[in-house]
Amino acid sequence: MIHVDNLSIEGILENISFDIAPGQRLGIIGESGSGKSMTALAVIGLLPSNLKATGTVEVNGTDMLSAREAVRRKVRGSTVGMVFQEPMSALDPLMQVGRQVAEASNPERARELLKEVGIERYEAYPHELSGGQRQRVLIALAIAGDPDLLICDEPTTALDVTTQAEILDLLDRLVAERGMALMFVSHDLGVIKRMTDRVLIFQRGRIVDPDSEYARNLIAAAKPGAPALPSEVGEPIITLDKVSLTRGKTLAIDDVSLEIRRGERLGIVGGSGSGKTSLLRLIAGLSAPDAGTVRVDGSLQMVFQDPQSSLNPRLKVGKSIREAGVNQSRCDEVLEHVGLPGVANRFPHEFSGGQRQRVSIARAAGPRPSILLADEPVSALDVTVRAQVLDLINDLVTEDELTLVFVSHDLSVVRHVCPTIAVIHEGKIVESGPTEEIWANPRHPYTQSLLEAIPH
Repeated sequence: MIHVDNLSIEGILENISFDIAPGQRLGIIGESGSGKSMTALAVIGLLPSNLKATGTVEVNGTDMLSAREAVRRKVRGSTVGMVFQEPMSALDPLMQVGRQVAEASNPERARELLKEVGIERYEAYPHELSGGQRQRVLIALAIAGDPDLLICDEPTTALDVTTQAEILDLLDRLVAERGMALMFVSHDLGVIKRMTDRVLIFQRGRIVDPDSEYARNLIAAAKPGAPALPSEVGEPIITLDKVSLTRGKTLAIDDVSLEIRRGERLGIVGGSGSGKTSLLRLIAGLSAPDAGTVRVDGSLQMVFQDPQSSLNPRLKVGKSIREAGVNQSRCDEVLEHVGLPGVANRFPHEFSGGQRQRVSIARAAGPRPSILLADEPVSALDVTVRAQVLDLINDLVTEDELTLVFVSHDLSVVRHVCPTIAVIHEGKIVESGPTEEIWANPRHPYTQSLLEAIPH
């Protein structure tokens, strides 16, 4: 059904060749910038107009590189459907989701499709839905034309593990029930293993052998790292006493008491909307509690989830770091510490995602804080870069004897960095203690669901 032969785009893809038969499930895995998404766009005929592709990309006999746009448009939807990575940019923010699905089918069928993917709010706008719900709407759009092939481009990257499990279950069921072929693009080996039966490994625009050193390193990086070792702790440095916080009509934090000691590395784990980030904002002083008290006895800095939006795009990274209150000598020192020597005069857009996150860590470490707050710092990174950034945070915290509060939706990530964790659900801390004890014997049903949802 799909025949790709020597697909090449100068500087991006080199001699990519593969076939997908009806009903087959193909996984494509690789680091950011390896050419995974560009290959998927070539199959569906959505390559940017400024890119010149050579080779052959045939979908049921139609060459998606040379055919007229009107011909390619007929293939999209009816033969090939695509679920994109970021639903907020793929959906029209000014149109109700029901109408958007209806445009690809009809109003009655749109309701059926949304119900099939678990969405009852036909009249909702995208911003009124959660990340997982928006991804379900994209899936409804992708299957509206009853395609023979469904392409999924990193559809669960930004989702917490429980929502990710729900979306993967949904895709698995739809593909099986409808007899569709599947092309699944991801940087997560656990997800690829779960969803596909054949895998292509991409590196710098080429398909590499599964026995290559790169492939072995990729597999090694996907495996859980060694559990974090307990650290020596001192007196309490962060104290929350019966703290509550309301956002709109939602009780984001509900009567939380928490004590973090100097030198401790605490992981705060929970799904989207559980209250993780609200709790971190209270500690950072970015939000004031409605009830209770928050006490912090030390200086703190924060590493944000998205370095693209937390770094000023008009400032060279050296100036961004100096703005945190350090001189040029200290700026150069922390950039070298995070593995980026001599880059102070470059702008954020000149770096990869992993490199930008390293700059963010350098900026946070520059003023030598006593507390480092990290809000989902690796959730958008591929597995090899994620492992590097986690090792970097670990080394930095150990060498500078920092207190670390690390927020994540992924228990396996937190386990690598933090010897103690607190699990938060619906604004309450439902379980806390040594990471290894909770990992081996989770007591609360929510903690159990988080562990069960981790792809293996």
